[in-house]
Amino acid sequence: MSRTLQSESVEVALPEIIKPDWPAPECVTAFVTCRAGGYSQGPFSSFNVGLHVGDDPLVVRRNRGKLKQLLPAQARLQWLNQVHGTRVIEVLPRTTSLRRKTGDAAVVHDKEFGAVVMTADCLPVFFTDSQGSVAAVAHAGWRGLLDGVLEQTILSMRVVPDQLMAWMGPAIAPCHFEVGAEVKEAFVSHPVWGERIISGIESAFSVSTTHSHRFMMDIYKVAHIRMLHAGIQNIYGGEFCTVCDSSRFFSYRREKLTGRMASLIYLKS
Repeated sequence: MSRTLQSESVEVALPEIIKPDWPAPECVTAFVTCRAGGYSQGPFSSFNVGLHVGDDPLVVRRNRGKLKQLLPAQARLQWLNQVHGTRVIEVLPRTTSLRRKTGDAAVVHDKEFGAVVMTADCLPVFFTDSQGSVAAVAHAGWRGLLDGVLEQTILSMRVVPDQLMAWMGPAIAPCHFEVGAEVKEAFVSHPVWGERIISGIESAFSVSTTHSHRFMMDIYKVAHIRMLHAGIQNIYGGEFCTVCDSSRFFSYRREKLTGRMASLIYLKS
């Protein structure tokens, strides 16, 4: 981004962000931060927003303060303690504190409130309806995706699914996402799927060229099929690879010790 902010007498650029390519209403603000444009050093360089990865907490909070500069001053954000589960946090204005809560997705119904999930290979998925009356963001690693975090998020939005749209943000692509045979089996043997759904999900796994007993998983394709099955017809995104693009994205698969990007959704007045 070309705009700059004055901070401590130093000209500081706002962090680079990626906005969803989806037809969301104007009142929905959504974006994913990239890794450049912050204050962190070393393996966390530079716009790390994760407090749990070993970075200096004071520096991370400074980065988070910079994140807030991308939003109106009155914006209130719900951060999560993510555990690769399916719990969905409802962001409520009557809550006296938006202190961090344990969950892997959050739903926002009220203006001037938003929610954040953090990723570094896992799939962030944004949701809203065509009126902008509700918004949500979910963190979907393969475990959460398998157990139904996206379906739980959709249910928690309390909107007929065909009125919703979704955008899949930067995640590990099938060129790098190698998993064991037990992961494939867990997905294709899910008890609620019909034959057509199982066939589609099975096609999202291809045999690894380096390990014949392992598979390359297309997490975007699996998520797309699961959301279609849940009733969402308008699904966008899925063209990134966090492992391939080291200049824009943190990647746990690539670096292990690394930072986290923020996937943020916010309802503005």
